[in-house]
Amino acid sequence: VQLQASGGGLVQVGGSLRLSCVASGRTLTNYAVGWFRQAPGKERESVGGIGQNADATNYSDDAKGRFTVSRDNAKNTVYLRMTALKPEDTGVYYCAADEDPFRLPSTDNWGQGTQVTVSS
Repeated sequence: VQLQASGGGLVQVGGSLRLSCVASGRTLTNYAVGWFRQAPGKERESVGGIGQNADATNYSDDAKGRFTVSRDNAKNTVYLRMTALKPEDTGVYYCAADEDPFRLPSTDNWGQGTQVTVSS
């Protein structure tokens, strides 16, 4: 499956963005999808994800209550809605997909990343 992440940009503190992860080559229905963030000088970290069942979502403690992951299988797309953005949310955001959600951090299926910059 090929993934294309988009929707990043420059936003002020407290603002919102919605990132999209569009899949091609395979239907995303069979895949769990995770969103990861890599800040400058830091390791990549998980911010949230969604299982094949759209009700199965998980979030990092920092993202909980501010970020929402959802999926539209008809559009073969998974979204990351981010609200109440903070400067520390700045980074490159990647989506990843795998049939096994526990394999997401080590999967081979990654999008190219989209930059999010939160300015204070």
